[in-house]
Amino acid sequence: MTKRKQRQHQQDKPYRGIRMRKWGKWVAEIREPNKRSRIWLGSYSSPVAAARAYDTALFYLRGPSARLNFPECIVEDVVHEPHELSAAAIRKKATEVGARVDALQTAGHGRTRSDNPARVPEKPDLNEYPSPETSEEN
Repeated sequence: MTKRKQRQHQQDKPYRGIRMRKWGKWVAEIREPNKRSRIWLGSYSSPVAAARAYDTALFYLRGPSARLNFPECIVEDVVHEPHELSAAAIRKKATEVGARVDALQTAGHGRTRSDNPARVPEKPDLNEYPSPETSEEN
């Protein structure tokens, strides 16, 4: 693969197990071991949320030896739970994680793949009344 194609591929798929729809949503799915079927893990606004959902499902399917996008983000309660779950249970757990990360990402508290936090400008709360300090009435 040429460097140009490799760079374009990295922009299209920044993490394993996810892809971007034409309209901009990120989706995650994973193949069940020893089967042709896939487990649908959901549709998300950010690639990080989709990748975290994928990581959760992959961890439940493959265990601690799995190659995760965010190995530092697997929480201890996941490590101590049984790994032999049904496809529906794996889907449920992965979508819970993905939805939680997606909510944090859209609120501007997300992290990038690197160790540095992403500096996303905070969106103002349009339902909040202005405080006297920020009011420009003088």
